[in-house]
Amino acid sequence: MMQKRRWKNVGLMRKMLSCAICTIAMMALLSVHLHGAPPYSKLPDPYRLPHPQIEIRDKILGKEQEQSWTSEITPPSVYKGPLSSHQCSDRNPNCTKLWKPPPNRNYMPCTQPSPNYTSPSESRGYLLAHTNGGLNQMRAGICDMVAIAHIINATLVVPKLDKKSYWQDSSNFSDVFDEDHFIKALANDVKVIKKLPNEIGSSMKAVKYFKSWSGMDYYQEEIASMWADYKVIRAAKTDSRLANNNLPPDIQKLRCRACYEALRFAPQIEAMGKLLVDRMRSNGPYISLHLRYEKDMLAFSGCTHDLSPAEANELKTIRDANDNWKVKDIDPMEQRSKGFCPLTPKEAAIFLCALGYPSNTPIYIAAGEIYGGDSHMGALQSRYPMLMRKENLASSEELEPFTNHLSQLAALDYIVSVESDVFFPTYSGNMARAVEGHRRFLGHRRTISPDRKALVRLFDKIEQGKLKEGKYLSDHVIESHRNRYVFLSIIITYNTQKPHQ
Repeated sequence: MMQKRRWKNVGLMRKMLSCAICTIAMMALLSVHLHGAPPYSKLPDPYRLPHPQIEIRDKILGKEQEQSWTSEITPPSVYKGPLSSHQCSDRNPNCTKLWKPPPNRNYMPCTQPSPNYTSPSESRGYLLAHTNGGLNQMRAGICDMVAIAHIINATLVVPKLDKKSYWQDSSNFSDVFDEDHFIKALANDVKVIKKLPNEIGSSMKAVKYFKSWSGMDYYQEEIASMWADYKVIRAAKTDSRLANNNLPPDIQKLRCRACYEALRFAPQIEAMGKLLVDRMRSNGPYISLHLRYEKDMLAFSGCTHDLSPAEANELKTIRDANDNWKVKDIDPMEQRSKGFCPLTPKEAAIFLCALGYPSNTPIYIAAGEIYGGDSHMGALQSRYPMLMRKENLASSEELEPFTNHLSQLAALDYIVSVESDVFFPTYSGNMARAVEGHRRFLGHRRTISPDRKALVRLFDKIEQGKLKEGKYLSDHVIESHRNRYVFLSIIITYNTQKPHQ
């Protein structure tokens, strides 16, 4: 009887032990399932901030205080750097090649002035500057004005931003850039003040259209001679007023300091830009696609490929009505065959596929409103579903302070593009060149510069049925673009012998 009772107790213990083992196994499996899944499995969900981020959003919107670019606002789950080779292998065997930065060839940024550089002496007068164009055209113009003020020994008044051009943006300098930082950063180069002193009379001002691409002699002689009659010289336009070549190295370095050190975006723009970068990186390394397929670009260039007759006529009407665009009659086919047209969204998709970027690659669309909307974005969306924009990375409340200010919205695109793992501009305009140069300055980050003239021939063959997408096209595109991952911006000076000198 005792032995029977013992066996009964042993059986009971076995059952309890089995239940415990099963329970532990189930909990382990459940834990793996919960923690192993990617943090963002659906496109709309990544952009809903966890509760700690609500405070950050409020600061960005100005409800508490402004966030600086250097503030730590990255959620714990955010991607911190390039994918490891193990993570890459699941997506594409050549993944590391797709994201790897090009070699720097021992080139380093060179912004520090030489021993012979002299700080500004006593100012001879004031230089007013009225910028023109979009954000990056204005940025380049401001850098020119800084250098010119140094050359002619002038006090630079904080430039006025363009409010009358196509973009119709009412933003002031301090709305887009950190004004106080700009003044302090250039203290050893140029004296900068926020506004002209009240005691300066209007009769002492001269309005001057500086000649485009002018060198040192023009400013040291013709412009500087105006100080004899005027206390204030106003530059009516700022774009392309200073030559790129045959300038003293110290003047080129000054332009670099102005562009990459002094012209910092306003704190609220930098904070929002950083937040967008963090949200993009939560999905892994990403491409910033500067898709220059906007109405103004197509109207200006006269490019109508893949557009309907009604759309082509609308663009021609816009071009004819703009007095500043001198060329009215443009042959769209000739423009495209010469590589003067931006790639269409479909062409950009074919190109990225041919290079080997997989369909789950996150792509940030750095652009304004795409002409034709979904009717032209379908081919790109079908190949790369993870297309992101400001509008779906951030809430309308977060973007509200920047709405109706195209320069500020462009600044957000600029930040996300500079920080991207790969930058791909479909057209070599002001934004593309500015971002390419900045990325080179920050460490030779990977930028793809498409050979549009060669690609057009391939795209035409695909449309005519003479060529199919596949290995042959991919091999051809990869080989022809092997040396087109580096773009040397004309605004940057480099030194291969003494880094940072």
